[in-house]
Amino acid sequence: MNFEIIGSISKIEIIAIDKSIREVQRLRKIYGQGRWRKLKGVATIQLEDGTVCSAEIHWYEAHGIGKKEIKIKHILD
Repeated sequence: MNFEIIGSISKIEIIAIDKSIREVQRLRKIYGQGRWRKLKGVATIQLEDGTVCSAEIHWYEAHGIGKKEIKIKHILD
């Protein structure tokens, strides 16, 4: 599902760090070495069809690499 994040992400929490992430080997192979973290937060998003809503999103992030593989986990409203 394609979407665009509108504004900033709030209520950011770390879910897992480095070896606690199941996908860490794949992330390192595709994007490079780094201290990978899996995070979650709440953001206002705009879906493909133009609908604007609030959603919980998850993504991977490493210093110097940035946010990767952002996905919607739950639509909140």
